[in-house]
Amino acid sequence: MTEQQYTYAVARIRSKELSLLSKSDIEQLMNCKSEKECLRLLTDKGWGKSEDENAEQLLNAEHEKTWELMHELVEDMSVFHTFLIGNDFHNLKAAIKQVYMDSEITDIYISHGTIKPELIYRAVKEHEFSQLPPHLSACAEEAYQIQLHTGDSQLCDIILDKVALETIYQEGKASGNELLSLYAELKVASSDIKIALRSVKTGKDKNFIERALAECESLDIRKLTVAALGGEEEICNYLSTTDYADAVSALKESPSAFERWCDNLIIKHIRPQKSNPFTISPLAAYILARENEIKTVRILLSGKRNDISDDSIRERLREMYV
Repeated sequence: MTEQQYTYAVARIRSKELSLLSKSDIEQLMNCKSEKECLRLLTDKGWGKSEDENAEQLLNAEHEKTWELMHELVEDMSVFHTFLIGNDFHNLKAAIKQVYMDSEITDIYISHGTIKPELIYRAVKEHEFSQLPPHLSACAEEAYQIQLHTGDSQLCDIILDKVALETIYQEGKASGNELLSLYAELKVASSDIKIALRSVKTGKDKNFIERALAECESLDIRKLTVAALGGEEEICNYLSTTDYADAVSALKESPSAFERWCDNLIIKHIRPQKSNPFTISPLAAYILARENEIKTVRILLSGKRNDISDDSIRERLREMYV
């Protein structure tokens, strides 16, 4: 894109940012007595596409609006591959399981990947992985064979999840964009920490942990592996020596507190992109802000639906971009 095109696109994003939910908007939703009342308030704020949508339909509509806007503003969507590639791997996992189970269910796929879900399904169904782009074909065969011959869905997922993280990381670092590179770093690092913690809780061995963790600059996954074998306290001790020392208190609080910490960290780092008008960064920041916003609303609606206390809901809410 030219500087003039960026200027126009960023101006559109600036106007769209005005309709992002603020902290006070979230407080309004918290004050609602029920999920139905929340949905009515969100509809009044322009969320969703019709008044009779349920929560998931409304959230999906907002997700679609974000990407429809990006398609309007950007001719070459490959600039967003760092965000989209993960959907390809989700769809590959879904296709392998659908073929393995010989299922007719099709609502398991995510839109807005770098390749259409139908093509991924056909490649798996026909066992022709050369039809897929390199970031999928390289691991599809191994994952497929494991699922087919052992039925071990967890191992299948581990293989694909690791390659997904590696591919996101490579794409982000190769983008030449500071925000995308930073996002990739934080995405892989936070995922590695979560993997290490889950491995402790489920008693996984060294081979499993090494197979699951993906390389990144801000963590030494060999040290993280050793720490995970020593238990959660050792993970905290190791993280205290890294850029993620601030995460330790959240980890000790609860898994949901750590999830919140990870999302808030990304929001904290993307806010400065508001003043960077001549690159793709404000658009990328807007996408992340919208994802964060939708996730926050999903948490809030789920809490209201299940009569969870307001205090418990608040503990899981994310910081807003605006």
